[in-house]
Amino acid sequence: MEKPGQKRAVAVLGAGSWGTALAMVMARSGREVRLCARDEATAASMESARENVRYLPGVRFPDSLHVSADIHSALQGIEACVVALPCSAAEAYLPMLDGDYPVIAACKGLHPQSLIRTDEMLLQHLPSERIAILSGPSFAEEVARGQPTAITMAAQKLAQASTAAAFFDDTNFRIYLSDDVIGVAMGGALKNVVAIAAGIAAGLGLGHNSVAAVVTRGLAEMARLSEACGGRAETSMGLSGLGDLVLTCTGSLSRNRRFGMAIARGESVAEACDGIGQVVEGVRTAEAVDHLANKLGIDVPLMQSVHEVLSGRLKIIDAVATLMSRPERPEF
Repeated sequence: MEKPGQKRAVAVLGAGSWGTALAMVMARSGREVRLCARDEATAASMESARENVRYLPGVRFPDSLHVSADIHSALQGIEACVVALPCSAAEAYLPMLDGDYPVIAACKGLHPQSLIRTDEMLLQHLPSERIAILSGPSFAEEVARGQPTAITMAAQKLAQASTAAAFFDDTNFRIYLSDDVIGVAMGGALKNVVAIAAGIAAGLGLGHNSVAAVVTRGLAEMARLSEACGGRAETSMGLSGLGDLVLTCTGSLSRNRRFGMAIARGESVAEACDGIGQVVEGVRTAEAVDHLANKLGIDVPLMQSVHEVLSGRLKIIDAVATLMSRPERPEF
């Protein structure tokens, strides 16, 4: 029987680095957290070791965090569910999330064919009153180790975002609230494409100036495309936009940046992804951005060049030359 004042359990779908880190944040207050792994062997290994040896070695689980591959049991009687799977895998699990508890999406991306955002993907299966989006500058390893992090929780109403944020009551995990779900979802997706460009620039040895240019012009493109989809301009300047962009374009833990550096070394897309060992969301999102920008008539040459390079339609050196030779125009 649940004791008065006792916190009910929460489930986290996805036992990669990010899902594990978020599960640890919620478990530090003593809340029961059920972390769902992809298979029994992985779950048993993590439960026995009391850490995620593959992605977060040396970071011990709080006592109230438990790992299982039985998603149906994990969802029983929960107070909230966090979806921390890659976007390509998350949708298959959404029909299982029946009930009235909040569903917090911690995945970032745009579908390359349907062009739907994370929030739109959730809306195909869940009412808007149950949906929140968590996004912002947050490397999983630092979050898991309890290092100070600031991030954004977005929902259609600020009160709804506040309810979702309350599950992460770790003082080192500071959440800001937003009711711009589109802007937050777009920022989280688009920054991965720009980070690939930043990684390519760094991998080619083009210098700090080029990376600064990629970040700045990439932010301008993110803002244009986000606003065209209904997001607000100021959201692009916040944690889920500029904050996440700076981190992902410059941090050594960024998988999208490391992927770009591998491409610059001459590796194929498949080889670079294999080397990262985790899903590189920017690859799928780059394709989606190319289609979406063409559909809406939005000028995003940097992000579209990333897709052209990854699809083999344009050589890296030609992409750089094309971007640098564009006609002069006002910055704003």
